[in-house]
Amino acid sequence: MWYVIQVTTGKEEQILNMIKKYGVQEYLKECFIPKYERRRKYLGQWHQEEAVLFPGYIFIISDEVEGLYQALKQVPQLTKLLGVGEKWTPMTKEDIAIIEALSGKERVVKHSEGYIVGSKVTITNGPLMGMEAMIRRIDRHKRMAWMEIEIFGRKTEIQAGLEIIRKE
Repeated sequence: MWYVIQVTTGKEEQILNMIKKYGVQEYLKECFIPKYERRRKYLGQWHQEEAVLFPGYIFIISDEVEGLYQALKQVPQLTKLLGVGEKWTPMTKEDIAIIEALSGKERVVKHSEGYIVGSKVTITNGPLMGMEAMIRRIDRHKRMAWMEIEIFGRKTEIQAGLEIIRKE
């Protein structure tokens, strides 16, 4: 089952390392922070970087929920485990499918490419292919797309790298 831990935004990597340090590994299949590739221009050149896809969240895959829950109580700086009341709620199949479709096995949303005809966006390459309807805004200069997806039971805006090759 997949679960989500809410942490302080900007401290995801630090807390992920703490989780690994505090001996929680035996209860985990995987613990990760989904990321996305983005391109930024500085010093006159384009550079490819990775950024956190869902700031403030760490994802966990585990079949030993109770043991994991008890072990995570030892980790300082954890904000909360997402769920209802005291019960830690697993992610829905639909939420998992969206994250897996976007980020793949590497848990990184790769840069996509596409073109615009009129006001219609068509993605020709990358994980955003087939998800054009979710794109709300594109910044061609920054090579970014803002998408609205429904995850964790609410609409969430995420960013993803998108290169628009041409506009007609």
